[in-house]
Amino acid sequence: MANTKEIKDRMKSIEDTLKITNAMYMISSSKLKKAKKSLEETEGYFYTLQSAMARILRHIPDLESPYFVNEHTKKAREDRTVGFIVVTADKGMAGAYNHNVLKLAEYKLKRYGNSKLFVLGELGRHYFEQRNIKIDQTFNYTVQNPTLNRARNISETVLEMYLKGELDEINIIYTKMDNAISSSAHVQKLLPLEKTDFKVNIPAGIKLENLNFNPSPEVVMSHIAPDYVVGFVYGALVESYSSEQNARMMAMDAASKAAKDMLKELDILYNRARQAAITQEITEVCAGAKAQKRKKRR
Repeated sequence: MANTKEIKDRMKSIEDTLKITNAMYMISSSKLKKAKKSLEETEGYFYTLQSAMARILRHIPDLESPYFVNEHTKKAREDRTVGFIVVTADKGMAGAYNHNVLKLAEYKLKRYGNSKLFVLGELGRHYFEQRNIKIDQTFNYTVQNPTLNRARNISETVLEMYLKGELDEINIIYTKMDNAISSSAHVQKLLPLEKTDFKVNIPAGIKLENLNFNPSPEVVMSHIAPDYVVGFVYGALVESYSSEQNARMMAMDAASKAAKDMLKELDILYNRARQAAITQEITEVCAGAKAQKRKKRR
């Protein structure tokens, strides 16, 4: 059994770690609330964009646009160049958050022979570099503060490659919050868009509103579609960031509970060691007293 000093030192170390895990839990909780608020403030605008796209397609279902699936974008799988935007964190201590995204990204990259990789987050960059997986572009800014401007920069980079024909398809791999306590790695195709995703069933007999497109429906759509992609990228960044904070909260909560359990066990061991030391001292005093009595008798 360890002596009382060793147990006391270990308890002090665990108590210091407990302070850190509790502080990280509170920080992640605050960041999560802030991220959710930012997303809520911008959701209305992007839902309006989606509604506008649906209205255009409702009036002109045969509209031709490079942003939507058409005969030119329907290539064979082996001939397609697919881009993957992978959203990871800048640091760990968030449970399986990074692991799930990276494993899904690696699986998707193996499925496509021609692919281009775009990485956000230091952990993702280190992961692919260590495995000698080519990264076509790293966005060198932190994912800890997702902003609309950063989402626009990312979107403009991949949109330019898409319109030049360097990419036939663009996907984003991020962590989606399923509910308040769980999240999962998710793949979402950004481009080309599917017209069926914007289809709204209008009851028979309902007259469509009159819309005027200036200068043309194609030009209007060419301005709206990129902003729609920006909105989705921004939503993915915020949702990933929220999932990271949520995962870190759960990890720190589990660590705090484990630390408290360890402290309880060590407290019992400390009392036993202390009691054993007291018993030993009493035994030694009694033995010494008896020895003195025997000595006097002689």
